[in-house]
Amino acid sequence: MEIAPEPRAEAELDARQLDAGESDTGEDKGLTRRLRRGWRKTALVLVSLLALPYLLIPVYALGFVRPVSTLMLADLATLRGYDRQWVNFEDIAPVLVQSVMMSEDGQFCRHGGVDWAEMRGVVNDALDGEPTRGASTIPMQTVKNLYLWNGRSFVRKALELPLAVAADLVWSKRRTMEIYLNIAEWGPGIYGIEAAARHHFDVPASKLSRRQAALLAVSLPNPIDRNAGKPGRGLKRLATVIERRASRSGEYIRCLYD
Repeated sequence: MEIAPEPRAEAELDARQLDAGESDTGEDKGLTRRLRRGWRKTALVLVSLLALPYLLIPVYALGFVRPVSTLMLADLATLRGYDRQWVNFEDIAPVLVQSVMMSEDGQFCRHGGVDWAEMRGVVNDALDGEPTRGASTIPMQTVKNLYLWNGRSFVRKALELPLAVAADLVWSKRRTMEIYLNIAEWGPGIYGIEAAARHHFDVPASKLSRRQAALLAVSLPNPIDRNAGKPGRGLKRLATVIERRASRSGEYIRCLYD
């Protein structure tokens, strides 16, 4: 029996189909490789961003380093600028330190960056469907201001907690307070206690009175709406409470002045 030769047209068609199949396979492999490289680059960027704050923590422990906050950087990026005059801890009136501690974080000297008892209370309230209260410590607020963003979210809080613990391990309590008081916002474009004292009361941070210190302390949670230099009745009432607590805060601030 003789086998008839395959028609030329059919042979060429089969060859073209084979070449097309090989080409498609090659393109698929190339696309897969590009996607993998893209994911690797994205993962590397994310890991770098997550690691950067931890690398900066020991740098910021150095006394001559004067960190800036993310809000300050945002003001620069949008060409608004800001007023911040760094002042050493020793040149801040103790009444201001006392007032801020009694207003923001009464257990500052006793916890390790996070007040876990307060945090458990917040979690329990959230699970019970009740309104949650603030449980941010001064170390938590400091790392948030330095590395993160404003606004409530579980993602930010999850990043904030380990950063606060790490910062508390590396920084002294005095250094933590010094950084916090030099990057806290006290009005639009007003950062740090020296700029705030001069803007609101026309005095340096070292000369603040007990009343002025209390007004500045109670304005911290919302410095845009709460004007320490022009306080309303509610702000004055809060300041009176903090002024009274600050006068009895000797044991609470021992870690800063011993």
